[in-house]
Amino acid sequence: MIEKVVIANRGEIALRIQRACRALGIKTVAIHSVADSDAKYVKLADESVCIGPPAATASYLSIPAVISAAEVTDATAIHPGYGFLAENADFAERVEESGFVFIGPRAQTIRLMGDKISAIEAMRQSGVPCVPGSNGALGDNDAENMKLAAEIGYPVLIKAAGGGGGKGMRVVHTEAALLGAISLTEAEAAAAFGNDTVYMEKFLGNPRSRQSTPRGIPGAGR
Repeated sequence: MIEKVVIANRGEIALRIQRACRALGIKTVAIHSVADSDAKYVKLADESVCIGPPAATASYLSIPAVISAAEVTDATAIHPGYGFLAENADFAERVEESGFVFIGPRAQTIRLMGDKISAIEAMRQSGVPCVPGSNGALGDNDAENMKLAAEIGYPVLIKAAGGGGGKGMRVVHTEAALLGAISLTEAEAAAAFGNDTVYMEKFLGNPRSRQSTPRGIPGAGR
């Protein structure tokens, strides 16, 4: 039974988790950096633990610090919210190996779906229709990448395989802008996610258009 939850997040996300826990009669532990000591979510939690300096990499993204907070407060579970460590499969494994309940998907599921390329491959193998694209990571051959974009048809979207939160994506409308967009997206992905792998797919400017609405649904397309 879950009696106390460490919320491995901050701000509005933490407040929403606190509200849900309170409704279920579960105590909450807010972790925070030095910069967030006076934040509302910290004051409203049953307990709080400072886990590091303002930089997220030394606090909210520090797996040892989060797990230590659960240990010192005798928590029974850790809720990552979304963002930060929520999509980190290694974090999910470490939480469970440390004897706590991870409130979220299994580590293997996070690992599979966290990489967009492996996620697309899993969908294809299951017969799920996917947006036309590179069906894998883009290589370093500029000519092949330009040929691929032409076959898919502009505009195309360059996306980080390990991306999330709207980062690591660029829409390319012309051949002249393609190679630069690939390089910029790779650099952004490496800085934000530690993984510079990118792929390409068709950019759908109006995916919810009237033409794509299934027939037979009353009011569809309005």
